Amino acid sequence: MALIYLAAAILAEVSAALALKAATGGKRIWYTVVAGGYLLAFAGLTLALGEGLGIGVAYGIWAATGVALTAIGSRVLFKEPLTLVMGAGIVLIAGGVLLIELGGAH
Repeated sequence: MALIYLAAAILAEVSAALALKAATGGKRIWYTVVAGGYLLAFAGLTLALGEGLGIGVAYGIWAATGVALTAIGSRVLFKEPLTLVMGAGIVLIAGGVLLIELGGAH
């Protein structure tokens, strides 16, 4: 259950970050999505930690996955650049998360 809560927290945080970018376009309604998304993100992280997920593992996965998904989402939604170097960074982030997860399993 902890990983489901964490996944929900990540999706809420990424949605909030992307909504923040959309809000800069002048549509203030997006700020409601930003506030709600961040509230849901922290609630999901709290639930994941309550289920026994370690903070180092949970926050590492949350932060790294959030960075990768936000970069991809900004490319799709806002046509922002996603270069080969940025793609390599996403791969390195994924590798780092894997190492954190493997290290936390012991």
